[in-house]
Amino acid sequence: MNPLFSMKPEAVGIVDLADKPAILRSLSQCFATAWDLDQDAVLERLEERERLGSTGFGRGVAIPHARFPGLARPVTALLKLRHPVDFSAADRLPVDLVFGLLSPENSGATHLHALAAISRLVRDERVHEALSEAPDVEALFSLVTNATDRDAA
Repeated sequence: MNPLFSMKPEAVGIVDLADKPAILRSLSQCFATAWDLDQDAVLERLEERERLGSTGFGRGVAIPHARFPGLARPVTALLKLRHPVDFSAADRLPVDLVFGLLSPENSGATHLHALAAISRLVRDERVHEALSEAPDVEALFSLVTNATDRDAA
């Protein structure tokens, strides 16, 4: 298990979505299902953060994130999009991998460390390519958990 964040298989999906609002709704649903959170409250936090500026990371990746009350540690979700979607990323490339991150409300540096861990993960060319080519949610989950376990060692 990654020391910086938790991920569950129920928080991973391969989806066909049309736009950023649909992505944020789907991500909120993943978080709600996997961690028994209020979907509308999660969506509100993610949208609030997105209004500050796009969380489009670049290279086809977005990392919508927010702080959320009641969590003991950071939790993640992952969506692989069947078709790339405009996410207003700095490099203007559409995204096809979306990592969501929710951290405890007063997490401070913990939130930043978890964001950095996700960033390192998707900057690794081999991991990025493997995620893009993953055939199913089981492969996606395995790639993330194995890569983060390896990095934690």
